[in-house]
Amino acid sequence: MTAGHLTAQAVADLVGGRLLGDGTVPVRAVATLERAGPEALSLAISARYADALRDSRAGTVLVPQSLAEDPGPGRARIIVAAPYRCLVRVVEQLFPQPAPAPGVDPTARIGPGSSLGAEVSIGPFALLGRDVRLGDRVRVAEGVSIGDGVSVGDDSVLGPRVVCYAGTRIGNRVVLKAGAVIGGDGFGYLSGAAGHARIPHIGGCILEDDVEVGSNSCVDRGSLDDTVVGRGTKLDNLVHVAHNVRIGERCLLMAGVGVAGSTRVGNDVILAGHVGVTDHLRIGDGARVAAKSAVFGDVEAGAVISGHPARANRQFLRAQAALYRLTPLLTRLERLAEPLDG
Repeated sequence: MTAGHLTAQAVADLVGGRLLGDGTVPVRAVATLERAGPEALSLAISARYADALRDSRAGTVLVPQSLAEDPGPGRARIIVAAPYRCLVRVVEQLFPQPAPAPGVDPTARIGPGSSLGAEVSIGPFALLGRDVRLGDRVRVAEGVSIGDGVSVGDDSVLGPRVVCYAGTRIGNRVVLKAGAVIGGDGFGYLSGAAGHARIPHIGGCILEDDVEVGSNSCVDRGSLDDTVVGRGTKLDNLVHVAHNVRIGERCLLMAGVGVAGSTRVGNDVILAGHVGVTDHLRIGDGARVAAKSAVFGDVEAGAVISGHPARANRQFLRAQAALYRLTPLLTRLERLAEPLDG
């Protein structure tokens, strides 16, 4: 990716920071302290990085007030309250994402009754069904399949090979990464002596504004009710949200998370990597579930839980510590029992 060109002073102006050192130092790259060169911008988020900062060749560094010391010759330091957040702003300025030219590739197919907003871009071999609605500046990459009656809000991006099944509703500024599957039937069956009979899924699938769905993640449609992912929620890669699930606003579901059917997840919840949540549960606002945990019961608002089965995090950690303390005791007991065995 080709970078732009800034100076240390321009970076300071962009992030509202206080510049120490030479404001004319060029900034053409972004790198870690260890790998940065004299034309690269780096960051140190706390005093624990002081040694790495001292040894770094970075020409410009974003630092907190605790590292606001003499930058030395040829070095510029920019004092900010939140170095990482400021770095993101600089990256966006240095590496702007090129927008595809508006238009419809000649290999794409658009069904009857569909409407396209202003400056829409549709890539090669995309397929739009009947009565699809795309808002302004929507970007549809190559090989995307959009079913009948799907609506997509303004400024949304559908990555390569995304599939949106019929009736899906996607809000504004939604990002669907490569291979995401939205609105497919859930895993619902009635089992009996003759086998497993599929339950028809007639509910919808709704992604509200500013939702992001990672690569190869699946959000199933509801069986009777709708599946809903709330405003500002982000799903990592390889996440599965089952039928009738409702996820609140600003949640984070990290890689490998699975949420079973009809569970309700509140606002601002974090489910860390590979968390499994069983069906028909309620997870309260602001709850945190640690990686690899298995959730079999309701979770109170603000709770921090972990383990298999998941329980209060402090309780889980104490139990683990107790197990580790038991190991040497068992070894001693085995040694004491040896003469008796003989």
